Amino acid sequence: MNPIDDTGTAAPNARAASELVFDGMGVSRGIAIGIIYRHDSETVTVREYKLPVSRIEAEKLRFAEAAERAARQVAQLQAKAEGLEGAAAEELGYLLDAYQQMLHGSRLIRGVHKRIEIDRINAEAAVQHEIDQIARGFEAMEDSYLSARVADIRDLGRRLIRNLTGAPYRPFQVLPKNAIILAEELTPADTALLDPRQVAGIATVLGGAESHTAIMARSLGLPAVLGVAGLMKGVRSGDVAIIDGRQGRVIINPSAELLEDYRKRRADFLRGRRALTRLKDLPAVTRDGGRILLQANVELPGEVESVLAAGAEGIGLLRSEFLYMNRDDIPSEEEQFVIIKELVCRMAGRPVTIRTLDVGGDKLARGLGIQTGPNPSLGLRAVRLCLARPELFEAQFSACLRASAFGPIKILIPMVATVEEMRAVHEVMDRVVQRLKRKGVPMSDPLPPLGVMIEVPGAALAADALAWHADFFAIGTNDLTQYTLAIDRADETVAHLYNPLHPAVLRLIQFSAEAALRARIPVCVCGEVAGDPRFTALLTGLGIRDLSMSATNIPVVKQRIRSMDLVAATRRARVIMDQSDSAKIAQLLDGFNESEG
Repeated sequence: MNPIDDTGTAAPNARAASELVFDGMGVSRGIAIGIIYRHDSETVTVREYKLPVSRIEAEKLRFAEAAERAARQVAQLQAKAEGLEGAAAEELGYLLDAYQQMLHGSRLIRGVHKRIEIDRINAEAAVQHEIDQIARGFEAMEDSYLSARVADIRDLGRRLIRNLTGAPYRPFQVLPKNAIILAEELTPADTALLDPRQVAGIATVLGGAESHTAIMARSLGLPAVLGVAGLMKGVRSGDVAIIDGRQGRVIINPSAELLEDYRKRRADFLRGRRALTRLKDLPAVTRDGGRILLQANVELPGEVESVLAAGAEGIGLLRSEFLYMNRDDIPSEEEQFVIIKELVCRMAGRPVTIRTLDVGGDKLARGLGIQTGPNPSLGLRAVRLCLARPELFEAQFSACLRASAFGPIKILIPMVATVEEMRAVHEVMDRVVQRLKRKGVPMSDPLPPLGVMIEVPGAALAADALAWHADFFAIGTNDLTQYTLAIDRADETVAHLYNPLHPAVLRLIQFSAEAALRARIPVCVCGEVAGDPRFTALLTGLGIRDLSMSATNIPVVKQRIRSMDLVAATRRARVIMDQSDSAKIAQLLDGFNESEG
């Protein structure tokens, strides 16, 4: 492994290797220099430890029980496979038969027993070593069919290790310092497990700039490049890598000259970011006195310190999905209450807007047991799921209402499309309120405001009607753009078509903002455009006075606000809204930013 010091510098004894450069989409700004950790779906990393002689027989028995449990699991799969038809059933049958043979007296079983006995290591590590050795032998064979069976062998190894640990596999347990995570794909649940103190940056083959994984990377302040074709070919764990989140570039085994150049770039970037911290305690006020509220989007409770450090005036969007991720059960009302209460208390009187559960699309929670349809983004998710599973909704409402006694809370309902949905939401909330009142449970008075998230075109076009049933609006530009343009924002093959400056998207934002202003209710933009200073003048020019973004983006947006004139921004926004061509819109916006910057 090539050591990296605390400044992200490769040690002098780093192994010489060919420099590789890959281009993708820079989705989270910054520069990271560190050591590659390949997050391969077929790779399992386990802790290895020595056993005392007295434990060897017990460990062999533990492994035998795990293998027997795996055999029963495979037998269940075989029973299900019999219900399939055609070549798929035949192929799966052959595969499962092979699994059964490997689980009964095979080289694998004998090898693991031998490693436990002779090497005196734990069963998980013995399985890992034996699977790796068998896989290397298969990979070396010239027979393409046999070499392709490596994935099957590793799959069986994962099953054995899961049975031994008694828990689902959790990645990133063993990482080098300043790790650069390279992967085919990282799910939002994977990204939620990353520790920014240990991980320097990420890059993946799949994913788009507005995917939820990209959003989480920005929220964690990790430089990230997604949609990098060919990234995983010939790349090894332990190599040195550079992630350039601004240029969308990944460099493997950089030359000494390039490494030195990027060290300087990284230092310049960090100096610039530190310089912006002087704005922390200054208000976000335009040159002509326009006051803009800047809040933070939060993915995980651990971000609160960075939210406060950035000078956020509140949490404009707390994505409550973190409560449900990376677990096989559903959090209880009490567990949710404790977590939300602690977060509210830590915000010390600053408002916290909690978005109710929004899973589906690229955000799946195992414990909910959701059966995904052919298009999860258009299926049972968000408010639809909560209304179909009222026990989930009531538990979350109750936790939020109880926590409201400890600080200002707002409750935001995602993916609302109809007035009927909001009527049903109010009924659920009223039911929970009455139950808590009967029990004498303290709540805020008045009750927390209930808001509608405008993120589907139907909601934007019906914003006037929805405003009668909402205390505030929050415009989620990520999904609004995706649904308006019929573009999957997580799909790297069409991500370049994702364009929040499309006239249709801008008109839906304008419709929503104007409906809120007519109804005299607050309106916030909490999509990713809120955190991009390029869009600040346009959004404020459309009447938006509340922006919520990743905490890391607050200083740069505040800097933009303090340098511009709100009256001039409003005039330019009116000109832009008369346009029908995205390129002309971009030209007018960028021209204004250059003249007012």
